[in-house]
Amino acid sequence: MKSRLKELRAREGYNQTQLAKLAKVSRQTISLIERGEYMPSLLIAVRIARVFNEPVESVFQFEEEEL
Repeated sequence: MKSRLKELRAREGYNQTQLAKLAKVSRQTISLIERGEYMPSLLIAVRIARVFNEPVESVFQFEEEEL
């Protein structure tokens, strides 16, 4: 899974802690997602996408073999 999380976070001027609070997750979760070491649940993905007012598919892109 690829993520635009770091790009979107920079666009909005959020640090990991600020984004984590807005999305109601831990800062470690944001860090792991950005490093590609954690695939968020649908609930977490939706929360993060809503922070940026973006569709989930715009924030997270799945590789064909993952589907």
